[in-house]
Amino acid sequence: MQTRKLGNSDLHITPVGYGAWAIGGSGWQFAWGSQDDNDSIAAIHRSLELGVNWIDTAAVYGLGHSEEVVGRALKEWRGSKPYVFTKCGLRWDAKGKVQKVLSADSIRGEIENSLRRLSVDMIDLYQLHWPPDPDSDELEEGWSTLADLKREGKVQWIGVSNFDVQQLRRAQAIAPVTSLQPPYSLLHREIEDEILPYCQRNGIGVIVYSPMASGLLTGSMTRERAATLPKDDWRRGHPDFTEPNLSFNLALVALLRTIAKRHNRSVGEVAIAWTLHHPAVTGAIVGARNAQQAEGVMRAGDLRLSDEEVNQIEDFFVETTA
Repeated sequence: MQTRKLGNSDLHITPVGYGAWAIGGSGWQFAWGSQDDNDSIAAIHRSLELGVNWIDTAAVYGLGHSEEVVGRALKEWRGSKPYVFTKCGLRWDAKGKVQKVLSADSIRGEIENSLRRLSVDMIDLYQLHWPPDPDSDELEEGWSTLADLKREGKVQWIGVSNFDVQQLRRAQAIAPVTSLQPPYSLLHREIEDEILPYCQRNGIGVIVYSPMASGLLTGSMTRERAATLPKDDWRRGHPDFTEPNLSFNLALVALLRTIAKRHNRSVGEVAIAWTLHHPAVTGAIVGARNAQQAEGVMRAGDLRLSDEEVNQIEDFFVETTA
């Protein structure tokens, strides 16, 4: 699998990386439902076998459990070590309630916990998970702390997630931003107008999350499945998975399926390849909960959509929203 240079770093990443959000399992605010850890490890290993060279997780996924599972998978992996990316800035209390905390003391505590759970000496890319809310000078404190951790050798490169242009500028005034991690898919294109052009002009790498719109664009989501998602799955009741949006989204999937058949690929691979078609996007974070799912999507990095196919998708949006 080819690689792309990530922003101002010396990291050359594959177009697709393994996303470890869902493998955090259930029992927290943004869970995807229960998950078998052995299936998760098999998914990670199969993704690495297919050529993926980076894993993206976060301390908050499963309230630490995702990092622990990634750590186990890395210990058992006998091939070349992948890059490990994780995030900080979301803390949880004894009841599992999550809140944003970007203070220096908090982040310094988080980095030690993440290094322990992941069983690594250094994190390849450490990211602020969310900007503070409401916007405060904790952004500057948090980002300055990440810059200090980089100088101290605990992390190799530093990035942000879910930042807008103004917040990126504030961070850059303190230390260079290697990468931004925003949501991006055919159903959520808000970053196209300002954020992607800004990153492209300023040499900031972009690794997008939810390129398959949290499972909607995989080809396996049906009206019936959406209606019966488990109660501990955050997608249950979300506007993307309910009417009136669901019918539109499933019609889009039908179009993607015709394109997928042309290439003998999965619907999910087409959705991922579409995000990678944008010149500002360095890589896409792709989740898989077992080896079979990994088999169906992790080769998306070498799928090239033609200009005609990209235009066909754009025409669908014009015709159905006119």
